[in-house]
Amino acid sequence: MNAIRMIQVASGKGGIGKTWFAVSIAHALAAARRRVLLFDGDLGLANIDVQLGLSPRHDLGDVISGRVTLAEAIVTYRPESMGGAEAGGSFDILAGKSGSGVLSALTRPEVAGLATGLVALSDAYDHIVSDLAAGLDQSVMSLCVNGGITIVLVSDEPTSLTDAYAFIKLLTMQEPGADIRIVVNMANDKDHARRTHAALTNACRNFLGIDPPFLGFVPRDELVRDAIRHQMPILFRHPQARASEAVQKIAREILILSAGNPRPAGASTQSA
Repeated sequence: MNAIRMIQVASGKGGIGKTWFAVSIAHALAAARRRVLLFDGDLGLANIDVQLGLSPRHDLGDVISGRVTLAEAIVTYRPESMGGAEAGGSFDILAGKSGSGVLSALTRPEVAGLATGLVALSDAYDHIVSDLAAGLDQSVMSLCVNGGITIVLVSDEPTSLTDAYAFIKLLTMQEPGADIRIVVNMANDKDHARRTHAALTNACRNFLGIDPPFLGFVPRDELVRDAIRHQMPILFRHPQARASEAVQKIAREILILSAGNPRPAGASTQSA
């Protein structure tokens, strides 16, 4: 299996745009004509369907209850501006169930079973993007599938950096050699993003002996809020926005990694 087929999007801290980024990167990969499944792995506070204005017939709650299989719970999102599936903008979604006590109370083996189910679906897709819950819950760690990449989204806030470090520490304890990449969100510019990345990786290097590479950054952009308010991916509503261009650059970096031609650690096509 392609090592970059499974893509986990994580953050130690909530409120820094993780779900928005997962939706956006899934859409960008789909727009590059890749077959993409977006999995809502926030088992307690799922909201991918809300961000996209969807009301799926089935969700993970139905899967756990045994009413449907994972494959039967999949719905397809088709952005009209991309011209449907022919233009490469459509992608599949496995919706969660917000506020579900059943999902948030799943045991570690049950969550591991979900992860195994995702791997079983992977032959039908080029990429499976999982939006993981914020924080350090064991269910989050169980969904970090060995063999994929984990994108840790951070901001320059001290709490974001501290929590991201804690997440990386726990993940590397559970999965030594995990492929972790850093994306800085809401950066003022490229230099600001690089400084934020350096602050995190210095701690990782000094205390964990690892140096997670810089995958890219997303600049502050008020058009992100507008897209979220209108329940649309930013590439759909504002394709020329700075944030849209940044997400597309990160998607291209992922495609380079998928092709087996990784850039040197820390290298990126990102520009200010």
